[in-house]
Amino acid sequence: MTSLDKPTEDTQARDDARAVTEAALFEAFGGVRGMVETVLPGLLFVTIFTINKDLHWSAIAALAVSVVLVVVRLAMRDTVKHAFSGVFGVAFGVVFAMMTGNAKDFYLPGMLYTLGLALAYIITTLCGVPLIGLILGPVFKENLSWRTRNPGRKKAYAKASWAWGLILLAKCAILFPLYWWANTAQLGWVLVALKIPPFLLAVWLTWVFLAKAPAPIDVFAEMEEAEKAEKAEEERKAALAAESGEVSGGRHRK
Repeated sequence: MTSLDKPTEDTQARDDARAVTEAALFEAFGGVRGMVETVLPGLLFVTIFTINKDLHWSAIAALAVSVVLVVVRLAMRDTVKHAFSGVFGVAFGVVFAMMTGNAKDFYLPGMLYTLGLALAYIITTLCGVPLIGLILGPVFKENLSWRTRNPGRKKAYAKASWAWGLILLAKCAILFPLYWWANTAQLGWVLVALKIPPFLLAVWLTWVFLAKAPAPIDVFAEMEEAEKAEKAEEERKAALAAESGEVSGGRHRK
């Protein structure tokens, strides 16, 4: 193999950065399993309601499958944050629908959450603290170092947050008119269809922006190095003090 066939160090570094970014995004957003846990309760609700128009059985089935997903996570000793968020989302939907007697209200809390999240992405970006950076900073072990020490990365987080905000707003622009004009089954199937594609588009754009951004500053590694340096300095001072004491003692004996 000639030198031209070997990947350069820069290419290898970019590949490593992309791999780290992909792993971090999967961890932060739950990966394939997280998407399944997000879609399944709503899919079960709309399927049962489309068949028998029974709000109570549809709601009970959606809530039951959400609880089962959490139990499975707990049994496998896996992270439960995505499954728990699904349970709370379904529970709020069930409460709304039962209180009003309108099956469409099962979807209303999730729609309002989507709208609020879209506004949060946009507002935090305008304020100079893009939400996606707050979410992914700890995952990349950089915390908030990107705000003041890594401007290229802050710019990438801002672009990604704009992408998330605008994609979610576009989703809301489709769903809220349907909430008023469509029936429960129509709204439910559109909601199921719009669960994954916008999410994947936002994740892909986030990956594109971050893959081209500077590498994150590992503040945890910096703190560990600082602690090691401080400990080494203390040991050096102790050794010097001990050596000075031995010299003084020797002189005194003479």
